[in-house]
Amino acid sequence: EVQLQASGGGLVQAGGSLRLSCAASGFTFGDYAVGWFRQAPGNEREGVTCISNRDGSTYYADSVKGRFTISSDNAKNTVHLQMNSLKPEDTAVYYCAANRGYCSYYGSVEWYDYWGQGTQVTVSS
Repeated sequence: EVQLQASGGGLVQAGGSLRLSCAASGFTFGDYAVGWFRQAPGNEREGVTCISNRDGSTYYADSVKGRFTISSDNAKNTVHLQMNSLKPEDTAVYYCAANRGYCSYYGSVEWYDYWGQGTQVTVSS
């Protein structure tokens, strides 16, 4: 069974940091790209970042460049999202998603085949 489990969310003050994790199982992790999306109440789900486990390439939305870093731990089949300098506008439910291949369409929800349940990130002002 293919599963993605997001964890690591919480409440943090503006300027603080959180590290999210996405644990994957049920597929060949090294052949897949894993991305993070976020969705705030009333807003569309937006792509945040993606990493390809095939070549290590990464992509970031303009809103998080320089603040967020995605990485992949192939030994543990886990992708991490280090979030620094958090802002109140980063508040959202964060979802991880996966699809076989690269991150060419990392920002499109339709491109991903598998989704986790999401983890809440709240940044206070």
